[in-house]
Amino acid sequence: MIRFDIDDMASAILAAPGWARVGITAPARHIRDDAARELARTIADALIQSQIQPTRDESPEQDR
Repeated sequence: MIRFDIDDMASAILAAPGWARVGITAPARHIRDDAARELARTIADALIQSQIQPTRDESPEQDR
């Protein structure tokens, strides 16, 4: 099972476009739906990137 870091999720939410963060509270359903999809897309992209980037321990050491 893949585990996601809460801090990565929080950063992804804050990095989402402002209209999407505000749009999830809009009275119009179509705006809420579009905003929710954009937030989900932004979070998924960020979490995927955090999973494929090597950590410092996994990175090849550079010659000094």
